[in-house]
Amino acid sequence: MSSSHTPPRSPTALRSISYYGLQPGPRLIVFGAVHGNETCGTQAILRLAGELERQEHELLRGTLTMVPVTNPLAFQRGERMGERNLNRNFRVTAEPQDFEDHLANRLCPLLGAHDVLLDLHSFHTPGEPFVMLGPENNDGGLESFRRAPEEEALVRRLGPRRIVEGWLDTYSLGVARRLRNPNASLRAQMLSTDPSYGIGTTEYIRSQGGYGVTLECGQHDDPEAPEVAYQAILNTLAHLGLMELPPPGPRTDLEVLRLVEVIDRDDMRDGFTRPWRSFDRVCAGEEIGIRADGQIVRSPADGFIVFPNPNALPGNEWFYRAEISQRAVDGVKSRDLPS
Repeated sequence: MSSSHTPPRSPTALRSISYYGLQPGPRLIVFGAVHGNETCGTQAILRLAGELERQEHELLRGTLTMVPVTNPLAFQRGERMGERNLNRNFRVTAEPQDFEDHLANRLCPLLGAHDVLLDLHSFHTPGEPFVMLGPENNDGGLESFRRAPEEEALVRRLGPRRIVEGWLDTYSLGVARRLRNPNASLRAQMLSTDPSYGIGTTEYIRSQGGYGVTLECGQHDDPEAPEVAYQAILNTLAHLGLMELPPPGPRTDLEVLRLVEVIDRDDMRDGFTRPWRSFDRVCAGEEIGIRADGQIVRSPADGFIVFPNPNALPGNEWFYRAEISQRAVDGVKSRDLPS
C-alpha cells in the first residue's frame, strides 16, 4: 500500500486546446499558468473553451490554440516554478537538464507554428493590470524585430492603460552585473547569469517571426484578474478578426513606462523599508530597502517600483525601477502623469 505522504508524480504530458476556423486567418496562441501560482489565465482559457464547446462563441477563421496550464509541475505545486523559471532561458535544449527544459522543447515548436502570442500572468503585490511590450522595430542588438506596429496596435486594445517596455535591455544589464558578482549556487539561480536567461515566451515568438505580449492581469488572488484575462482574449480574437465580435476600442489614456534597472536580492536578510506595490512612485534619493550589511538602497532618480518581490531568492530579481517613456505606442504617447 502506498504511503499517504508519497509525493505526486511529476506531470508527463502537456495539454493544449486548438480550434481551426474554416477560413484563413492569423494563428493565435494563448498561454496560462506559465508560472504555477498565476492561475487567472487558466481560469479564463477554460471559461472560453467551455463557451466554444457550447457554441456560445464560434471561431470563424484562423487558428486559436490555448494552453491552460503551461507549466503543469509548477501548477501542481501551486508555486511560481517547478524546477526553475520557465519564462527565462526559453529555448530548445539538446540535452534537457530539468522539467522546464523538457517543457520548452515542446512549447518552442508550438509557438513557432503561430503568429501571435497572448501570455497571461499575474503579480505578487496589489496593483492595476499592465501589458509588457516588446521593442520598437530594429535590425540588430539584443532583439531584432519588424512587427512592432502590429504588437502596439494589439496592446492598445487589450484593455489595460498601463504599458511597460524595456524588459530585455534592462535584464541584460542585470546579467552583466551578476557575471561580475555571481551570488547563486543552484542551477535555477545560476541560469540568471546566462545572457539568454532574459528570453521568455514573447521574446521567443518574436525570434520566430511572430509577435506577442505579456498581460499582467492583477495580483495573484485578485478576483477581477480572471475577468481581465478573459476580456483580453476576446479583445484579441476580435482585433485579429478570428471571431465576429465588436472591435475593441483603442485606449487613448496610455501610461507608458520603461524599465531602466533591475536590483537583485543578495541576502535573505535584505528587506524593503515598506511594503512596496508595483508602480508605487519613488523620488530621487528615497529609501527603498536595507541590505543585510546595513547598506541603504535608494532610488537614483524619480521613477516607479515594478515587480517588488519580498520573497526573492538571493541572486534573483528583488525589484525593478521604471521611468516615464517617451515612446509613442500605436501613435499615442504617455499621458501627462500627476506628480
